[in-house]
Amino acid sequence: MSDAVGSLDTPDAQDEVPESRKKTRKGGKRAKKGPLKRLALFYRQIVAELRKVVWPTRTQLTRYTTVVIIFVVVMIGLVTVIDYGLDHAAKYVFG
Repeated sequence: MSDAVGSLDTPDAQDEVPESRKKTRKGGKRAKKGPLKRLALFYRQIVAELRKVVWPTRTQLTRYTTVVIIFVVVMIGLVTVIDYGLDHAAKYVFG
């Protein structure tokens, strides 16, 4: 079966890669490096990723910290009120 581009059964000539150009992997790049070089590469990659991080300014950090502390205090108060209410309800029911 054939269409305007070519046969569906055979690959196009541009898709074919000669055997001499195909790369064979015998263990990849890791096999060529020792454990210390791999560890050094790992730490270099960590530093490179940390440089990509957008760090907050001092005012943003202060604002975020304040919001988190207020949220935690509100949640502590909510849990305390619910616990106190359930404690009194249990004492009323069970004597």
